Amino acid sequence: MVSLRDALIRAEEAELDLVEVAPNADPPVARIMNFGKFLYEKERKEREARKAQTKIEIKEIRLRPKTTDHHKSFKVRDARRWLGDGMKVRVTIRFRGREITYPEIALEDLREIAEELADVSIVEQAPRLEGRSMFMMLAPGK
Repeated sequence: MVSLRDALIRAEEAELDLVEVAPNADPPVARIMNFGKFLYEKERKEREARKAQTKIEIKEIRLRPKTTDHHKSFKVRDARRWLGDGMKVRVTIRFRGREITYPEIALEDLREIAEELADVSIVEQAPRLEGRSMFMMLAPGK
């Protein structure tokens, strides 16, 4: 244990900074170091950690209850590709006008899509009606 005055003198002789490392300790812990270099290293480690994180992207396919099977197959093919790339896919069916009175049609469409993509995905969020649209979330399978 060194007194504060002695520590400051040692740091000045070494042309470095006296940095308090653990202020809550009893007695407080300080180190003699180059503070600018310390901040730079800390910033670099944080940047590397951020770079290593994977950001999960959510893609969306939008359909309507009257969407043809041919058009739906294109959308499902896109969803299959995105799921293969590790992205989540939100499948949305938008209702217009009186279509909202037949939600079972949209529910059946969503079930068919989930079955088609069952080999590459899992249903993360079951189909649910929200306002004038029904949606479900698919996540990449194992």
